[in-house]
Amino acid sequence: MSSENTFDRRMLEALVCPETRAQLTFDKGAQELISKAAHLAYPIRNGIPIMLVDEARKLD
Repeated sequence: MSSENTFDRRMLEALVCPETRAQLTFDKGAQELISKAAHLAYPIRNGIPIMLVDEARKLD
């Protein structure tokens, strides 16, 4: 993985789910931030988390 595609895990401490304000977990394999409370996965593109509910993937 190139350096432009890496996610700074320290950023995770500052980010919360925009839908629920709950903590997020990082899924390295899928390059997503997971909100268990909202059942959503927010994508990380080029190292930047896309924190828009409309862009999030619904989890089962």
